[in-house]
Amino acid sequence: MSEAINPPQTQDHQPGRETEMHPRPQYMPKFPGNGRLKDKVAIITGGDSGIGRACAVLFAREGAQVALVYLEETEDAKITADTVTAEGKEALLLRGDVGDKSFCETVVGKVIEEFGQIDVVINNAAEQHPQEEITDISEEQLQKTFRTNLYGYFYMTQAAMPYLKNGASIVNTTSVTAYRGSPELLDYSSTKGAIVAFTRSLSGSLADKNIRVNAVAPGPIWTPLIPATFTAEKVAEFGASQPLKRPGQPNEVATCHLFLACDESSYLTGQVLHPNGGEIVGG
Repeated sequence: MSEAINPPQTQDHQPGRETEMHPRPQYMPKFPGNGRLKDKVAIITGGDSGIGRACAVLFAREGAQVALVYLEETEDAKITADTVTAEGKEALLLRGDVGDKSFCETVVGKVIEEFGQIDVVINNAAEQHPQEEITDISEEQLQKTFRTNLYGYFYMTQAAMPYLKNGASIVNTTSVTAYRGSPELLDYSSTKGAIVAFTRSLSGSLADKNIRVNAVAPGPIWTPLIPATFTAEKVAEFGASQPLKRPGQPNEVATCHLFLACDESSYLTGQVLHPNGGEIVGG
């Protein structure tokens, strides 16, 4: 058994609530902003908490207005919006299911109405449901996981495409499980592998338009999805097996999204960054 490094805890509802975690994830940026997203507008799915919250606050500090798309965690979403406002930028809260194509179209319509443009799309919303055997994965669970984790990326991207111009950026959150698998998360890992293929394929499709498409593959990150997924015992050990011997924090991942979203990565498309605490994958 791995060393216990987190307080044991569980939540009984996905995708989890940051307000119920202890300790709370670290999401505030570590450094002053430098205007890397000045006058930009970003859509962030799963923007209420975890990696999405860290991206929202960091993007705001770098000059972007942000649209926070979330499922139902209104308290978390309001905290994120207030923090974005404290950074001097506007946050548009949009509640709904990204697995619903019409909702994604509504999101884009409201963002255009509010801000007049879309420059960055961060596809980040996800859910996961561990099962010991493939035969334990119900048809409902399989469809739900793919609907949120993969279809939602397609739907939001499709809805945003008419408004993405030369220089726009799409960043997809995949996972270390896309590269090494996860015996207990067969359906989740499958969606994350598909996101890597989606990223590579879409990058080629949009290269002529100078719209870059990249991805971030986090390892074990301390987000609400963790206590909402695993037993208290597994939560206590979460991240201990990584070379850095701890889980990562959302603000250690959001910097990857920022790099791929801004012009500092202007010669990168179809690529994946790996903030995973030192695990070597895909080599």
